[in-house]
Amino acid sequence: MSETFVLITGAWHGGWAWRPVAEHLRAAGHRVLTPTLPGLHDGDDPTAYQLSDVADAIVDLVESNDLRDVTLVAHSWGGYPMTMAAPRLKDRLRKVVYWSAFVPSKGRTLNDEVPPHYTEMFEGLAAASGNNSVAMPFEVWQAAFMNDASEDVQRTVHALMVPHPMQYFSTTVEPIDPATFGVPLAYVLSVGDIALPPGEFGWDRFAERLGVTPIEAPGSHEACFTEPDGLAEAILKA
Repeated sequence: MSETFVLITGAWHGGWAWRPVAEHLRAAGHRVLTPTLPGLHDGDDPTAYQLSDVADAIVDLVESNDLRDVTLVAHSWGGYPMTMAAPRLKDRLRKVVYWSAFVPSKGRTLNDEVPPHYTEMFEGLAAASGNNSVAMPFEVWQAAFMNDASEDVQRTVHALMVPHPMQYFSTTVEPIDPATFGVPLAYVLSVGDIALPPGEFGWDRFAERLGVTPIEAPGSHEACFTEPDGLAEAILKA
């Protein structure tokens, strides 16, 4: 049966990052939309938007295309705007899937959910940027985010990334209550993902917040490039 997927990117990425996964889903007969969100288009002013604008864009995409029975999928930071948008779209949703994504908790920003050295790095980069944005250093991203690719591939993808508005990392979102939300929730976890180190700050705590068992997918935090077929299959399984 054909389904409709709306794929929400993580920080620094545009809709282009989902292309390999989207092609796999389309080959299986599904409709797939991969928006580039406000503030993440090449040349966007990082000071021009708030996180609520990102949620509005997701809602507008679904409603303006009159999409029904939609599966929303978010990666990493994308869990924040997806969580903000999902309650406004409940009547149009089939499922909500987090892939190695943050699941917001009441009163906690993304900066509260990452190891302190990440927060310090983000704050320092934003302060030095002149426009309150964070450009991910290649060496950090190479070691922890796309650690399962060759350096040539890493550099090619990194060169496509755009600075991320810092206010997107420092805004809280009202969490979803799995017990009352009324739409199925799922969590896909890439088994080689060390963007958040295992332990106190590991990704597995977010599946626990949803009350679900994570569905395993191959690859790193950037499995959308390195293991797109396996990631697509995990999303379908979810």
